[in-house]
Amino acid sequence: MSNNTSLKVRLSILNFLEFAVWGSYLTSLGNFLFNAGLGSQIGWFYAMQGIVSLFMPSLVGILADRWIQAQKMLSLCHLLAALFMGAAGVYCMFAGGNISFAPLFVLYSFSVAFFMPTIGLNNSVAFNALTKAGMDTVKDFPPIRIFGTIGFICAMLFVNFVGPENAKFQTSYMQLLVSGVLSVIMAIYALSMPKCPVNSAPSSGNWIDRMGLRAFTLFKQKKMGVFFIFSMLLGVSLQITNGYANPFITFFKQLPEYADVWAAQNANALISLSQVSETLCILLIPFFLKRFGIKGVMLMSMFAWVLRFALFGLGNPDGGVWMFVLSCIVYGIAFDFFNVSGGLYVDKETSSDIRSSAQGLFMIMTNGLGATIGTLAAMWIVNHNVVASDPLDVQLHGWRVSWMIFAGFALLVGILFWIIFHDDKNAAKLDKRELIESESDDAAGVIEEL
Repeated sequence: MSNNTSLKVRLSILNFLEFAVWGSYLTSLGNFLFNAGLGSQIGWFYAMQGIVSLFMPSLVGILADRWIQAQKMLSLCHLLAALFMGAAGVYCMFAGGNISFAPLFVLYSFSVAFFMPTIGLNNSVAFNALTKAGMDTVKDFPPIRIFGTIGFICAMLFVNFVGPENAKFQTSYMQLLVSGVLSVIMAIYALSMPKCPVNSAPSSGNWIDRMGLRAFTLFKQKKMGVFFIFSMLLGVSLQITNGYANPFITFFKQLPEYADVWAAQNANALISLSQVSETLCILLIPFFLKRFGIKGVMLMSMFAWVLRFALFGLGNPDGGVWMFVLSCIVYGIAFDFFNVSGGLYVDKETSSDIRSSAQGLFMIMTNGLGATIGTLAAMWIVNHNVVASDPLDVQLHGWRVSWMIFAGFALLVGILFWIIFHDDKNAAKLDKRELIESESDDAAGVIEEL
């Protein structure tokens, strides 16, 4: 096995573990909270991921840029996240049927506060290793990132099918313990990654340089400023289906005509098709980025979010299950063409001395401001339209109205981005000969990876 192949395998395992930690609870937490009598508080749990992303990725990114090697910071963050997530699971285990919002929410909040920065750190560690090995991040990272999605899927399916029939992990606190265990494994494994450089804070210069806040000066560049603002607006959509798709599909079990339908009984497994779609769409990123540039790729993502939400609003677990399936298929484009391509774009547009903090800034705008605003707004919309005391048909109508509101927002953002954002097409595209050669290399690389 060549050194480059060995490195790709190591980074693939890193990504597998990183996203398996998240996949253990991200899409199934809503079901557990409903079972625990905390259904009306779902939005706060998902919003907390956004709230901590307002400052934690940036602070941790600055530390990784200036003082602590990124792979060591990645390990430390996962260890702390594991301790708090494990504590949350143990609390629920001893609380039994009397789980209170406050203690669970506090422990969960500390856990995600340390987990959310690891997404950007994971990218920084991988980009650093690939660059040091002389590889192309745009071509070589997406096949590695696929294994993150595979890890997410494996964790989702594990919590969906494991456990007693009336207490699957997807509906119980066990998903929190699974996440904690995986996070400990990740903390240990991260220490085996290639060393990342640190740039000591300069002894001279202004306070921005001293504090490592240079990444925020990217807003002075019109192109990057607009990019980050629309990243925030697109980030509004990120956590909506994570928080409400599972409870929505499971809701159909209350309707007699859908009570025994497989999709209604196995919402997490159905939603895992979204991550399967991710594995395929990641492979398309190098081609689409080079052919259409960041604007074209982002537009595809935005209009895919429109379909994602609209198809949920129109579908059902029986005769309309194909709409749910199609919604899961377009999710790959909606998420990857924004999240992964955005990370690659930031990496290419920033210098090495601010790369980790720039990735942290991207996280602030997307999983921070965007996800927080989106999750809290979605909670208000769903709680307003779906009232537990209403007849079931009225509740179903409320769910459908909510999904259409989400779709309308995504459509508006896409139209505005198309009009306002401009990128250097010559910088985004390769010349024709280089493109043909690159596409051939990409295809060969994909076949080799598979």
